[in-house]
Amino acid sequence: MKERILQELIILLKIYKSIPALASKVDTSQFILPLFILAFAPGLFWLWYFYHRDRYEPEPVPLVLKIFFLGMLVTIPVAFIEGAFAIFVAEIVLAVFIAPIVEESSKYLVVRKFVYDRIEFNDPMDGIVYATAAALGFASLENIVYVFSSLQTSVTLAIGTGVIRALLSVPGHALFSSMWGYSLGQAKFRPADERQGIIVRGLILAMIFHGLFNFLLADYIGIAILILILVPGMWLLVNKKINLALGRK
Repeated sequence: MKERILQELIILLKIYKSIPALASKVDTSQFILPLFILAFAPGLFWLWYFYHRDRYEPEPVPLVLKIFFLGMLVTIPVAFIEGAFAIFVAEIVLAVFIAPIVEESSKYLVVRKFVYDRIEFNDPMDGIVYATAAALGFASLENIVYVFSSLQTSVTLAIGTGVIRALLSVPGHALFSSMWGYSLGQAKFRPADERQGIIVRGLILAMIFHGLFNFLLADYIGIAILILILVPGMWLLVNKKINLALGRK
C-alpha cells in the first residue's frame, strides 16, 4: 500500500514534469550509485542532526554508529515477521497495527540490549540519541529497498520515491522512536518500580504515531493531514522532549 500511495503522490505532485523523461530502454546500471546515495544519505543526515541536538555531552560516535548499523540489521527479521503476518491479515491491518508494533519493539530492543546498561548511557538525552540512531539505521535499509524496488518501474519513480521518503518516512522513523527514547532516558533515572510503566507508555505513544502515519498514507486527504498536521505536530512534541531532556542534564 505504501508503495502504491507513494507512486500516486509522485504523479500528483507532477514529479514527472520536473525530471527529464527517460526512455524505457535506458541502462539503469549507471544510476545505481546515485540512487544508493539518495537512499542512504538522508539517514546519515538526520543521524547527524539528532546527534548534535545533544549539545552538552555528545555520545561516543562509534557507539552511535554501532546502534545505527544494528538498527539496519534488525530490519531483516522484521521483514520476515511482517511477511508472515501479511499472509493472514489485510494490508491495512498490517500497516496500521502490526508494522508499528513490530518495528518500534524491534528498534527498542536494539537500544535496550546493546546500550541501555552501558556507562555511556548516563543522562536522559541519551535515550533520544540512541533511539533515533536505531530508527534511522532501520529507515535507511528500508529506504534502500523502496528506492531500488521503484527502479524496477523507472528511474524517475526511484528518484521521486527517494526524495519523498527523505522528507517524510526517514525522519518519521526518528520521530516515532524519539517517543520511547525519551521515556527510556527518563526511566533509567527514576525509581525501579516506576521504570516499566514509563517505558511502556513511551512505546505505546510511538506505536500510535507510527500507525496513524501509515493510516494517513491511504488517501490524498490523509496525506494532506499527515504533511500539514501530524508531521509538524510530531516535530513540536519531539523538540519539547529534547528540551526537557537537556534541561535535566
